[in-house]
Amino acid sequence: MDQKGYHRRGSFQSATSDEDMLEIAGTSVDFSMADDDPPLDREMGGFSSYNGGGMNGTSTMMDFLEEPLPGVGTYEDFNTIDWVREKSRDRDRHREITNRSKESTWALLHSVSDAFSGWLLMLLIGLLAGSLAGLIDISAHWMTDLKEGVCLAGFWFNHEHCCWKSNTTFTDRDKCPEWKSWSQLILGHGEGAFAYILNYFMYVIWALMFSLLAVLLVKGFAPYACGSGIPEIKTILSGFIIRGYLGKWTLVIKTITLVLAVSSGLSLGKEGPLVHVACCCGNILCHLFTKYRKNEAKRREVLSAAAAAGVSVAFGAPIGGVLFSLEEVSYYFPLKTLWRSFFAALVAAFTLRSINPFGNSRLVLFYVEFHMPWHLLELVPFILLGIFGGLWGAFFIRSNIAWCRRRKTTRLGKYPVLEVFVVTAITAVLAFPNEYTRMSTSELISELFNDCGILDSSKLCEYVNDFNSTKGDDLPDRAAGPGVYTAMWQLALALIMKVFITIFTFGMKVPSGLFIPSMAVGAIAGRLLGVAVEQLAFYHHDWAIFSGWCSQGADCITPGLYAMVGAAACLGGVTRMTVSLVVIMFELTGGLEYIVPLMAAAMTSKWVADAIGREGIYDAHIRLNGYPFLEAKEEFSHKTRAMDVMRPRKNDPPLTVITQDTMTVEDVETIVTSTTYSGYPVVVSRASQRLVGFVLRRDLIISIENARKKQDGIVSTSIICFTDYCPPLPPSAPSVLKLRSILDLSPFTVTDETPMEIVVDIFRKLGLRQCLVTHNGKLLGIITKKDVLKHIAQMANQDPDSILFN
Repeated sequence: MDQKGYHRRGSFQSATSDEDMLEIAGTSVDFSMADDDPPLDREMGGFSSYNGGGMNGTSTMMDFLEEPLPGVGTYEDFNTIDWVREKSRDRDRHREITNRSKESTWALLHSVSDAFSGWLLMLLIGLLAGSLAGLIDISAHWMTDLKEGVCLAGFWFNHEHCCWKSNTTFTDRDKCPEWKSWSQLILGHGEGAFAYILNYFMYVIWALMFSLLAVLLVKGFAPYACGSGIPEIKTILSGFIIRGYLGKWTLVIKTITLVLAVSSGLSLGKEGPLVHVACCCGNILCHLFTKYRKNEAKRREVLSAAAAAGVSVAFGAPIGGVLFSLEEVSYYFPLKTLWRSFFAALVAAFTLRSINPFGNSRLVLFYVEFHMPWHLLELVPFILLGIFGGLWGAFFIRSNIAWCRRRKTTRLGKYPVLEVFVVTAITAVLAFPNEYTRMSTSELISELFNDCGILDSSKLCEYVNDFNSTKGDDLPDRAAGPGVYTAMWQLALALIMKVFITIFTFGMKVPSGLFIPSMAVGAIAGRLLGVAVEQLAFYHHDWAIFSGWCSQGADCITPGLYAMVGAAACLGGVTRMTVSLVVIMFELTGGLEYIVPLMAAAMTSKWVADAIGREGIYDAHIRLNGYPFLEAKEEFSHKTRAMDVMRPRKNDPPLTVITQDTMTVEDVETIVTSTTYSGYPVVVSRASQRLVGFVLRRDLIISIENARKKQDGIVSTSIICFTDYCPPLPPSAPSVLKLRSILDLSPFTVTDETPMEIVVDIFRKLGLRQCLVTHNGKLLGIITKKDVLKHIAQMANQDPDSILFN
């Protein structure tokens, strides 16, 4: 059996803090000594109950095992949980509480509190996630404006808040005397070449300071705080253990560095990292409740709900957040998790609304409302935006993955601080001259989504006004003025910059989300197309395609709507979201009438992107980092059998097994120390190879160590017995060590002729870590989750060894 160890050799204790962890996102992770291959992955502790009890019965156990042993039933770092065992343990716990609730009032109250604890936990997660999101929004807004100037009325005010109490006119609302640019503060005036250069210099310096502080904090205190976090959360929700990834240090550092990274002006967003922050909140709060602290499967239900709360506060879209968790990140999503996710998202959104971080009574900076209906013929440009979104998504994924692979395999990955410094310097130097790249990306999206009104002073709204043709409150389509044409070429330059700089930014050693940059690319493309169609309709309203619905003086084209559709198309092309994306976008706009354009663009984008490459950005990063994630959406269609995948194969050493009642403590300890497997099949005898059960390495080590300390007469020559009735021994023989309670008597087995498509389905739907292969009741070998992943990669003509734990 050619399994390289599933656990670190000689180390039985898990790392429990960020400092003990390897970096995951952005650099290579060497799991060679901690094969998560849950092969013998300590898994299938199957239905064996947590500490003896449950299905295995413990009436004849020795004293030292009648009480729970610390560590038995838990998992090592970088291993996969056993979903079957965890769900079985939870059912046993729930059954016991229900039975006891009939015995006394106190037990009944305990039963009620146990049932209520899930809702209380959702309430706490929503409150904490919403509060942190509000803090991040306010801080990022202030620090972004700090690059351009400072408020004399109070340095803690951002530009907008600073000018609220000013007596300036509406058109000069951004030029209030309380707000001073750095050149005005230092030189006493803000005009002239030297003032421009000074402002340019201060902008670049602040950007470099923010980004360098962010990368140094991440590198020094919490390596897991970098990146988006969504690929790792998808992997964790599928059952993988990454200790410290959702810990308190990661939460603190990610919250601080997210503000710094967004404020630095890098082409990244805070939406993805907010999902990570919310999941950290959920994981930490789980420790307050025994039900969730001791059961990894139950904890993952909570993390699914926390992910929904994260998207809820990121976009102000509670329903979209629930659908995002269901569609994009969750692996196991029962109906009660749907209800609780909805509640957590609701509380989080309500909390953020109470904080009102943007002062506009909205949950996001770029909330918009459109009032004009769209025409059927406009579906053509909407579909064109969908095609652009799909092409951009596929191009971005391929380019970003190629760059990240280069970062992992070359010396570039050894200098994360230098990389962040260089990318920030290039971004800041290119961004400042163009007002559309100088402003924060959220403000840019807000401006692009905006529907021009009479009082708008933006260059995008500098049309030639003819108020004689105005009907009611709606402005008619008008000829573009010089300001619009200037804005168009500036937006075109901004589009080129965003397209390329985002490729190098996503995946660096700072918190970096992808939602906002992707939406910005699409919104720019959409606004450009929208203005083009608007001007075409204005100058050629007598054309056949316009004559029926767009007469002269009518308001028939809304460029802001095109920007919104383009944003949805590009985000869909990168992430491959569909339903949740449309819901998030219409929650942003507050208008149900634009669902059809959004659906058309999202589906077109997904079809085009899927035609070029099947993977979304998060799945691509999961594969790049080698996480053991078994994609539930992909079909396995190859005609192979279990015997083709199982180990040992021909010419391999025989399968390492333990006999049920003939091996001594010394024999078992020799097997444990000479191999690194995570578990061992237990058979009647080596000759018969009749399967009895499966025992986990960690449980075996803890039980033997505990027995040596607490049970008299246990020595190296003591027989270990995994059955209720051990064979009679001479009176002079040392005491027998009974370990039946840690044996899983119902490991999942398949025959050697089972088609692999069925085996893959079993692994996906039951969340197995391994299953044993038998022939006529005799044990032949073992198939682990890692074996399945390697086989799938091999069938797809990929190098199986490059897939896992690079």
